[in-house]
Amino acid sequence: MPLNIHSHIASLVPYVPGKPIDELERELGIPRAIKLASNENPLGPSPKAMAVLAGAAATLHRYPDGGAYRLRAALADRYKLSSDHVILGNGSDEILGLLARAFLSPGDEAVMADQTFVIYKMEVTAAHGKPVIVPLKQWRHDLQAMADAITARTRLIFICNPNNPTGTMVTAADVHAFMQRVPDDAIVVFDEAYYEYVQDRDFPDSLSWVLQQRNAIILRTFSKIYGLAGLRVGYGLTTPEIAGYLNRVRPPFNVNTMAQGAALAALHDDEHVARSRVLNASEMATVKAGLVALGFQPLPSQANFLFFDVGRDGRVVFDALLRRGIIVRHIEGRLLRVTIGLPEENRYFLDALKNVLS
Repeated sequence: MPLNIHSHIASLVPYVPGKPIDELERELGIPRAIKLASNENPLGPSPKAMAVLAGAAATLHRYPDGGAYRLRAALADRYKLSSDHVILGNGSDEILGLLARAFLSPGDEAVMADQTFVIYKMEVTAAHGKPVIVPLKQWRHDLQAMADAITARTRLIFICNPNNPTGTMVTAADVHAFMQRVPDDAIVVFDEAYYEYVQDRDFPDSLSWVLQQRNAIILRTFSKIYGLAGLRVGYGLTTPEIAGYLNRVRPPFNVNTMAQGAALAALHDDEHVARSRVLNASEMATVKAGLVALGFQPLPSQANFLFFDVGRDGRVVFDALLRRGIIVRHIEGRLLRVTIGLPEENRYFLDALKNVLS
């Protein structure tokens, strides 16, 4: 018998993650593949987090702390908040889903950019809301046009800053002007997964809007610079009222014991974060120079990846790099995104790309 499925769900296209390294090695018989597709930290996790994980197995027969008391308290202390301002998720992706479930009724609208993190549109559509798509302007969020798109049905507004996949950012002045036009009953979601990599001093202090009791939430993650992508733990900083509603739809025990312990240790390893930032800045300059030498113009990036137009069918270039054991991200058309890796990985990528193009 045919399934009776809602048209919104039927229209969704499953998210396709970057190909796993072992799968590529198995398929093509490649001894050592390089993954530069998912914006992971090439240095891996903090040694302090690894030490915690080594001793975590003894308590795995117990359920996690459902409220993640210690991790929430540590995050609250870092940002000078109370714990009821902090919401945890199985990755910040889960919090995006909680926002859609908690605040969207069928037909409600959510404003977002056209080339940004694809999960926004998926979660809004799955909640039977209406994604309102606003084109980027010079590869950045066009906040003026996004403000123009707000209607009486707008409940959520997503700002990915720095933006994934472009790496571009909107400034403090941009956001200040935008927030003056946002109605009080709409929630602004500042998705700042790459916050720790940002170097530009004009990056907005989005937390100030939460402290002003505006309806806003800042999403950050332990999956990127902290190197804990495999454990899936993200967090939101918001008003106690918004956090309270999110907790009503949050599954119990959504952040596992190992993730909580490793994230708590990683949060206190500022040396590892600093080392990761230095490596990223140095190697990004190397990769950017290499791409420029090949005739490309990668966008200025405040994250740990570069976005560029290869001037030809990007899928063909992507597949050719795969056959050489290098996994990058084909965004669409002629557009590719490459994560900044270790020095030897970046050199191999640039050499392989040169060979592919010739």
